[in-house]
Amino acid sequence: MSGIPTNAKIIDKTRAAEIAQKAREEGKIIVFTNGCFDLLHPGHVYLLSKARELGDLLIVGLNSDDSVTRLKGAGKPVLKAEWRAMMLAALTAVDWVVFFNEDTPAALIEAISPHILVIGDDYTTEKVVGKDFVEAHGGKVVIVPLLPGFSSSAILSGDCHKAKKLMGEP
Repeated sequence: MSGIPTNAKIIDKTRAAEIAQKAREEGKIIVFTNGCFDLLHPGHVYLLSKARELGDLLIVGLNSDDSVTRLKGAGKPVLKAEWRAMMLAALTAVDWVVFFNEDTPAALIEAISPHILVIGDDYTTEKVVGKDFVEAHGGKVVIVPLLPGFSSSAILSGDCHKAKKLMGEP
């Protein structure tokens, strides 16, 4: 991690669970979302802003490099986890960033036990990892509409024409 700036908002699962427990005791609403967040783009920022509006603190689960490679294939992620975490932590909407190395954030969701689990509308409610756990503990899943045309894959392929058109650019 040499040369990569550190940020106090980047924490481990144990610390995240402690913070969530304290927030719960204070009556605060805990919101959780997760993802690879490779090549942070306006769609990511929109999702995170909408997620933060739903509660008092937003914890973001971030796939580790190994997890991203297993999920997305060779050559991914483009940016190392520490850089992705640094960018997420710089956003005012994000209170905490927590790495997870598993293929899903299930264990992290159980450790944090958020009131609200947020996911983009490229998923159906039935496919949301952690849905059953969160709902069994009185929480809910909120699906946020994605900004059309924005994705890391589209950016990498240079195919941002749809997003540009939607933004009124030629």
